[in-house]
Amino acid sequence: MIPRATAPVVPAALGRRQWGMPAAEKLLFAFVSVCFISVLLVLSAISGLAASSAFFARCPAPTDVHRGAAHLPAFAYYITGGRGDVRRVLRLLLAVYHPRNRYLLHLSADAPESERTDLAARVWLTIPAARAFGNVDVVRNAGAMTPMGSSGLAATLHAASALLRLDDGWDWFLTLNAAEYPLITQDDLIYVFSNVPRNLSFVDHTSDLGWKEEQRVQPIIVDAGIYLSKRNNFFQASKSRDTPKSFKFFTGSPWVILSRSFLNYCILGWDNLPRTLLLYFTNAILPQESYFHSVICNSADFQNTTVNSDLRYMVWDDPPGMEPQFLNTTDYDEMINSGVPFAQQFRHGESVLDKIDREILKRRDNRAVPGAWCSGKKWWIDPCSQWGNVNIVEPRQQSKKFARLMQQLLNGWKSESNSCSR
Repeated sequence: MIPRATAPVVPAALGRRQWGMPAAEKLLFAFVSVCFISVLLVLSAISGLAASSAFFARCPAPTDVHRGAAHLPAFAYYITGGRGDVRRVLRLLLAVYHPRNRYLLHLSADAPESERTDLAARVWLTIPAARAFGNVDVVRNAGAMTPMGSSGLAATLHAASALLRLDDGWDWFLTLNAAEYPLITQDDLIYVFSNVPRNLSFVDHTSDLGWKEEQRVQPIIVDAGIYLSKRNNFFQASKSRDTPKSFKFFTGSPWVILSRSFLNYCILGWDNLPRTLLLYFTNAILPQESYFHSVICNSADFQNTTVNSDLRYMVWDDPPGMEPQFLNTTDYDEMINSGVPFAQQFRHGESVLDKIDREILKRRDNRAVPGAWCSGKKWWIDPCSQWGNVNIVEPRQQSKKFARLMQQLLNGWKSESNSCSR
């Protein structure tokens, strides 16, 4: 639950009578006090206009957000971070916020409870639309989400299950972490995805395992985060297991965009495939790089609904390491020209993020990215503290690059009789 904000308290000393002062000092003190209080009132009036307009703005009913096949698509965002990532997660949320979407924020178990409370409070105070639409939630009972092991996959499946229950109108489930950032606005993303079949999932995948077969597929591990609180390590068995024969093993990027229909299949499962594979991947070393990939490509109902891309811009070492390189201003031009909607990874406070905010997203500090839904016109208020029709979008120039990339990906998908053949 996101706590409500409390009213500021005026310092008690301002209301006390002063004794033992000369007349001149009393007069000076009264003058300074009056000036101080006046300044406070002026500042409160200016800074409070945005908040006041948000609190008194019309709170749209759920029916005002039109969902379904005949309307614009919507996304369910699962945004994760760890200890010390409150500001990064909030900034990422502001960069991808839209009233049509649903958001679930998860700080891992290594973050103290105070950080989860702080994140919830910051969301409540910073995003007026989130208060009105009620579309942002923070996970209270955090999971371990260890780098290696199944606790991260367990947390993702739990988040997907929660988002399916919380909201019956979104179309795609999208995972992000605190080190990622968007390269387009939500209006751009929604506009381009409005021309995408809603049964498609975007999963970077391959069955060509190479060196990963010995190092990622066959080792057996036990994730301590599943069984012990606040543990981020794992235990590896002395023996390995054979590569499975009952299903074809696929691997790829852990970052996915999954259709609602496929995610429903993973959670509810009208056959045993998702549960059978989950038993295997519980003891896999990096299951988030393989579980969804293997389920979708071994399912007769979904194996032809995969677009082989995670829609992320990343730069890797050669040979590739465990994680991509950190991006900076030297990567800006290539990153923006790539046409992909997201990029990773960025260090906290990296200056290129400010450049993306300034030149691409048009986002100011502690504010959401302006979109067609924002209706505030006064220069002194956040334009997204007021809103009108949330069922329209205004794509910007960057959407053209993403649309061209999407068309190439869809053409490639259409040309393959089996999109999981590789």
